[in-house]
Amino acid sequence: MNDSAQGAAAPESVASTVQPVEGGAPQQAQQGGFGGTLIFIVLLFGIFYFMMIRPQQRKEKERQKMISELRAGRRVSFAGGLLGTIVEAREQTFVIEVCPGATVEVARGAVMAAADEAAPAKQ
Repeated sequence: MNDSAQGAAAPESVASTVQPVEGGAPQQAQQGGFGGTLIFIVLLFGIFYFMMIRPQQRKEKERQKMISELRAGRRVSFAGGLLGTIVEAREQTFVIEVCPGATVEVARGAVMAAADEAAPAKQ
């Protein structure tokens, strides 16, 4: 009875040696897919750059240019919603008159936009 049990074990070991040969082909196909994934990632980054990062940089550059050109007498708005008229432009700050007789010193970076001079007055 031992001979038949050993004889049955031998064909199983032969069958298991054949399986790794078949497993070699899918590994090569997976390596080819990495290039496609890399191209997709680079393409996705390019889309983000041109749709989000570049326009943001352009707006910030325009804002910095506008801030550097501001002079006394110009109305401006700030990040917090405060409106005022520039009384004095200093190197790092502006002195702003928010109402007659009340002045505030603010950092140049706080200026968001020059207020529109042609805006209609409140009635």
